[in-house]
Amino acid sequence: MINFILNNKQIQTDELAGTILLDFIRKNEKLPGTKIGCREGDCGACTVLVGTLADNEVHYESVVSCLTPLGNIAGKHVVTIEGINNEKLSPVQSAFIDENATQCGFCTPGFVVSLTGFSLSGKKTKAAAISSVAGNICRCTGYKSIERAVSVIVEKLKEKGSINSMQWLIEHHFIPPYFLEIPERLKTLKSSYNENNDSKTIIGGGTDVLVQKADDIAESKLIFIKSKKQAPSIYIDDAKCIIEANCTVTDLMQSKDLHDIIPDMRKYLKLVSSEQIRNMATIGGNFVNASPIGDLSIMFLVLDAELIIDNKGKKRNILLKNFFKEYKEIDLAEGEIIESLSFPIPPKGFKYHFEKVSKRTHLDIASVNTAVYLVVDDEKIITDINISAGGVAAVPFLLKQTSAFLKGKELTNDNIQKATDILLSEISPISDIRGSSEYKKLLLKQLFLQHFASLFSELFSF
Repeated sequence: MINFILNNKQIQTDELAGTILLDFIRKNEKLPGTKIGCREGDCGACTVLVGTLADNEVHYESVVSCLTPLGNIAGKHVVTIEGINNEKLSPVQSAFIDENATQCGFCTPGFVVSLTGFSLSGKKTKAAAISSVAGNICRCTGYKSIERAVSVIVEKLKEKGSINSMQWLIEHHFIPPYFLEIPERLKTLKSSYNENNDSKTIIGGGTDVLVQKADDIAESKLIFIKSKKQAPSIYIDDAKCIIEANCTVTDLMQSKDLHDIIPDMRKYLKLVSSEQIRNMATIGGNFVNASPIGDLSIMFLVLDAELIIDNKGKKRNILLKNFFKEYKEIDLAEGEIIESLSFPIPPKGFKYHFEKVSKRTHLDIASVNTAVYLVVDDEKIITDINISAGGVAAVPFLLKQTSAFLKGKELTNDNIQKATDILLSEISPISDIRGSSEYKKLLLKQLFLQHFASLFSELFSF
């Protein structure tokens, strides 16, 4: 039995936990405002808000319902376009009408829901508002009218000041009054989805597996790592940064601890998909997916990251670089699950940089991506270095030979240029839809040089 609240209605359903939320909303509950678009999480037409209770408050995030299994919304509040309707149009809805920000209208519900989520977030800048709809695609307007509508919404929200956010939003018709009752209703919601202890299929955010195997997942007995009652955490312990496996990309972006260690990490994580997908995709799922171009795998490989693997209380550790064995083959036995990732806090003065090339800057899978971690002493000697690359081997790849060559050497143009020859000799990209083998080699070489040009602009200008 799965229990959750859909708009202002309490739901108790015997539907399978792998049933897609989009289908449940439209077919079971007859709410057609949430649209069926790509069914791959790319277009945003099916965007809904999911509210999670924490510290007596409900925190809302936008997600794509086409990739959300019911098991992942058990015990939560789901808001569709119908759930924000009031006696009068909300400021978000009015802005879209006044600025002619809709034409065919198919994408409009998704935009309105995403921007309502932005209104609930407490953020007020136009940049944050634009980011909130980065995963919503419109094929008609050219976006300029939508940008104007966003500006109107942002200006309206500036009136809110520091007063009680939820009450102000209700008084100004951004959301209906029933939102005030949701925290107490979620507290009294009966037990959510009961996992089957014999389940062999483990689901994180489902953002990749549900694209490929939605029908199979719907019929499977499942365990949901995001269904833990406690919120996922990122914390510092014993000179290590610990990241629990059910943390989402958004959790990583919002972590002060992670930001303090790597100040540019938020900028790099912005290159990972859309806001809706970042709100869903888990770090554990990214590693288990084992994509050769998985952004998170590439980012954490260079940090000497270690996974803690759990099997019914029995734990073992394995370095992330040893976790990936062959294409889509990982060191994870039946019954095992990733519990967390940790990496040692780097020494003062270390450098970190991430680069990614894809057909689009945002919302796209990399053709090639790469990260570097290095420490350089006062004499410009490289005392420690790790370089990773994706899209150039069957697994997320650590460039061990290139790193070994540079370690102990002076940071000079000659040494960096020599390292590129070693780099090209230890990779084996294949030609595919994202580019030819030669193209990927050229890309990685240029991105490798860009690491040093970005980190040491006073020394290099390749």
